[in-house]
Amino acid sequence: MKGWLFTKTGVAPKLIEKEDPIPKDDEVVLDIKAAGLCHSDVSALEDPSWMNLITAAPVIFGHECAGVVSKVGKKVKNLKKGDRVGVSPQNPEKPLDAIGYVRDGGYATKLAVPAVQCVPIPDKVSFIEGAAATDAGMTSYHALFTVGKAKRGMKVGIIGIGGLGQFAAQMALIKGCKVYAVDINEDARKYAKSIGCEKVYSDVLELEKDAPELIVDYAGTGKTTSDSIKAVAFKGTVVIVGMAKLEANIDTYLMITKQLTVKGSNGGNPDDIKGVYKFFETGKLKPELSTIPFEEIDKGLKKLKENKVKGRLVAVINDK
Repeated sequence: MKGWLFTKTGVAPKLIEKEDPIPKDDEVVLDIKAAGLCHSDVSALEDPSWMNLITAAPVIFGHECAGVVSKVGKKVKNLKKGDRVGVSPQNPEKPLDAIGYVRDGGYATKLAVPAVQCVPIPDKVSFIEGAAATDAGMTSYHALFTVGKAKRGMKVGIIGIGGLGQFAAQMALIKGCKVYAVDINEDARKYAKSIGCEKVYSDVLELEKDAPELIVDYAGTGKTTSDSIKAVAFKGTVVIVGMAKLEANIDTYLMITKQLTVKGSNGGNPDDIKGVYKFFETGKLKPELSTIPFEEIDKGLKKLKENKVKGRLVAVINDK
């Protein structure tokens, strides 16, 4: 098999060859067909603090992937050879056991993974969509629906219409929510208008006149979070997802007098991925997904670093 090896911060990933994985009793081996590239991988290559999380280094990178089952462990009953599946980045039974961090990940031609992390991909959903749903889609869905409890008719503010926010805004619209989008980037605002958001702003504080019942902050710049406290409705909820800045000055007076709920959302689980696949099955969920060959993952990570990617970038081995 081939895979992109991460060794440590500051060292570019290297394409290597190693022996094919053999599944443990509770695992399956996948022939990977598509792997999404994530900004967190760029951060890991630049920020030494990420080494505290990537405990298996040197390790095959990547935590957003989909493929076909090629081998099945002795105790696996719910999957068989030939099944199309996406992989939840985290093991729901062992949340810290994340692919690409604690064990080999999806920037590879083959991957051994616990069967409990695999989610069947519906026939109408491609491997490219199937891969993107396992991190960008899952994280967006979990914050919006599992944590934020978004429902039909609710006024929802979405901050940051990028790789995560695109998923969230579209899923909320499909669900029947009234979506108010915020992004400092003009192209992102144009995109938000094109998909049918009620209103589109460049500043979070502009949401105050609309008073969304729920605001999900996919940017997380600190100011976006503190401004969400001011803009959200009385007894509203703010869900923080983005980690552009790891601190914010919160107006506790407003939190108390408006009786607000502020929650953090991190990742998700296989059930969230199933939810994203259901949205894809409608044919209405169409986030911007661009592709590169598997052999150019290093170049793709560089494009992410330089902010040259719209939506989500997916490396493709064989999307058939």
